[in-house]
Amino acid sequence: MCSKEELPKNLSDASSIPKQEIQEQPGVQHEMKPQPLVHHLPTDDEHIEEYKASGKLKSKIAIITGGDSGIGRSVAALFALESCEGIAIVYLSREEKDAQETKRRIEKQSSTKVELICKDIGCEENAIEVIDTVVKKWGRIDVLVNNASEQHLGENIQDLSAEQLDRTFKSNLYAMIFLSKHAIKHMKKGSTIINTSSVTAYKGHPMLIDYSITKAGIVGFTRSLSLQLICKGIRVNAVAPGPIWTPLIKASFAPEMMEEFGKDVPFGRAGQPSEVAPCYVFLASNDSSYMSGQVLHRVSRIMRCDEQIMRIISHRIILDTLVLHPNGGTVING
Repeated sequence: MCSKEELPKNLSDASSIPKQEIQEQPGVQHEMKPQPLVHHLPTDDEHIEEYKASGKLKSKIAIITGGDSGIGRSVAALFALESCEGIAIVYLSREEKDAQETKRRIEKQSSTKVELICKDIGCEENAIEVIDTVVKKWGRIDVLVNNASEQHLGENIQDLSAEQLDRTFKSNLYAMIFLSKHAIKHMKKGSTIINTSSVTAYKGHPMLIDYSITKAGIVGFTRSLSLQLICKGIRVNAVAPGPIWTPLIKASFAPEMMEEFGKDVPFGRAGQPSEVAPCYVFLASNDSSYMSGQVLHRVSRIMRCDEQIMRIISHRIILDTLVLHPNGGTVING
């Protein structure tokens, strides 16, 4: 939720990423230039407009890990606009300023109440405390968004230490397993779990081996947990974003790499958190009531079409989400 003075004038301004100093992990949003779009979306003429809500999440209680910034902040903002009753944001101590700002803006612009919980949920005891705090305050959990993660660049697998591997796995995989395990006890039929994977789960990345492994693991976790919980009426899905301008990027890539970030996709630019967050609204709402075990691919890609069949719409179609699978929870590839 950007204030007027922070809001870029158009998509071009929002997508122009200058060189800037790399941050310490996990990265903080208030130091980013330009500020990521939180609840504004691009228009057809490349201007930006505010997200239009319709009460899709009325009275729901949600937990969002990493909800202080980046995709998580945008998800929290849109959930609030969609009339969530309460949102618990889980974050690390370095992210305190971002978390406080997210809470301030959400509660100023909506009736949603925000509970800030500063915990390292790679530890199961801390994950249990998060769930206990939310249940004590609101009595239930309707939506769990497992979004927090970290990544560390490395050019050679020989340099991948056991310490870094352990840290990445705890942040990206263990945390969502622990939270899901204990949240399920307080979730009823119609509740949803949404996990953040990544395009790297499918295409890999030569400098993000441990990160890519965890993101692929999240796909497997999503599909398997979906099959286990579908009899309880709890849906489990995931989102696999492409290059999105978030604090994780500023905390990972060298200054000269940031200028080129996102330019290798067909759209020719990095995406904004606000362009990914509607996927989470969709998966948290009844709009996706016949979907479980699926992954939404929020990334610019190109599908080439047969000229004879698709001549009328040109030879290339640019897609955000390649395929949606409203198939009643049948797990399939892709």
